[in-house]
Amino acid sequence: MSRSLPVYVVYGIMILFLIFYIIVLRDRSHTTKIRINNAIRARELRVIGADEENLGILPARDAVAKAEEAGLDLIEISPNANPPVARIADYGRYQYEQKKKNKEVKRNANITEVKTIQIKIGTGESDLVLKAKKASGWLKEGHRIKFDLFLPGRTKYMDREFLQERMNRMLNLVTEDFKVADGPKKSPKGMTVILEKAAK
Repeated sequence: MSRSLPVYVVYGIMILFLIFYIIVLRDRSHTTKIRINNAIRARELRVIGADEENLGILPARDAVAKAEEAGLDLIEISPNANPPVARIADYGRYQYEQKKKNKEVKRNANITEVKTIQIKIGTGESDLVLKAKKASGWLKEGHRIKFDLFLPGRTKYMDREFLQERMNRMLNLVTEDFKVADGPKKSPKGMTVILEKAAK
């Protein structure tokens, strides 16, 4: 017959797990936190000066003293390097620059998506207007647009100029400024052109 553990044992185990969890979280927060000045733990650092010059490997105390002489901070920018790399700079300005870089990276990451819009030779004017409006919105957000002119069966062998005119009907309805990134060219579905937002 199985016996359950006493309540105090269960509570003891729970407390041990809680302590372990807090320690793990604290260690994780330390690894992501930027250390500056006397909070830097390394004894020696490879130091980059305020004017981006390489000051070589210095004891941490000397590096902090140099930063203080310049009225700036010593910021540990690569803690996992051997030895760690630190930069002499204004900490507030450094944080601002890092946030700006992160925003730029996020903004550029969104541009990579390619949105596809398919049209046919017989697509009506009202449908073309709706598709062009959707394409304009995507271009404004920074996405690339792939227009497929679907050509079933024998329509693939129609006069190229006529097919180009059908494609241009659609492109002329796009309200956002764009440039042609690729095409128009033949594709498995018929004819394809890829647009991207025009640089301002």
